[in-house]
Amino acid sequence: MSVGTHAPPGGPGTAPPPGPAMRTQGLVKEFRGFRAVDGVDLTVREGTVHALVGPNGAGKTTLFNLLTGFLRPTAGRILLGDHDLTGHRPERVARLGVARSFQITSLFAQLTPKEHVELALQGRTSLGWRFWRSDRQLDRFAGRALQLLDDVGLAAHRDVPVGTLPYGRKRALELALGLALDPRVLLLDEPTAGMGAEDVDRTVDLVRRVRAGRTVVMVEHNMSVVSRLADHVTVLQGGRVLVEGRYAEIREDPRVVSAYLGAGDAPDGSRGGADARR
Repeated sequence: MSVGTHAPPGGPGTAPPPGPAMRTQGLVKEFRGFRAVDGVDLTVREGTVHALVGPNGAGKTTLFNLLTGFLRPTAGRILLGDHDLTGHRPERVARLGVARSFQITSLFAQLTPKEHVELALQGRTSLGWRFWRSDRQLDRFAGRALQLLDDVGLAAHRDVPVGTLPYGRKRALELALGLALDPRVLLLDEPTAGMGAEDVDRTVDLVRRVRAGRTVVMVEHNMSVVSRLADHVTVLQGGRVLVEGRYAEIREDPRVVSAYLGAGDAPDGSRGGADARR
């Protein structure tokens, strides 16, 4: 997924900004009186990469789980285009066009990447998620499965057990599984977490390649990754939106610097707090 370009506002012949693919209105999630998400209004524009960042405990994961139906909001609304997703279960949210990855990989070690993607493609049909279908029935998905594996750089590994793949390749397979749902919005939860520099660079390039024509929302702690991928950044603190804008704008905002320094991590990836004074 390559970083999108933005036309300057106004002027003859200027294309209007893209409309919202997903948005929230006054979104709240309480846990026994504690507000993990506190009145969040979020707008994710069609065809953009939108990053959710913030110090630990800012509410990023809770917001992500609300957007994908893994948590029900205490108050507020979640909209996918004109569809109200509020309170829908995860499988319903997925069928309406929202796919996600997780921080921790959850794959079948003995199945191959090709079999994983074929099952994901099958799940979108009347066949459902049925592992006992014959090879002949799964073969109808083989062509598309191989195309998706090629998109994420796994064509050469299509027939090896997933359990033998290195971590970075497993994360690439999870991205292929999300793309198999042909989502309107793809949510990536810490896509580079636990990766070395080489895998991080490979993942950034991969996201750039597959973002074309798609909307991506990602939670990401690696601010270098955010700077390379995100068209728009929302910074959360204490469950609320602290500031929004382009990365180059928000990284200089004193409120953002203060939030990260207070939590121990500066927005440019350096250490704040006591570490910054050493």
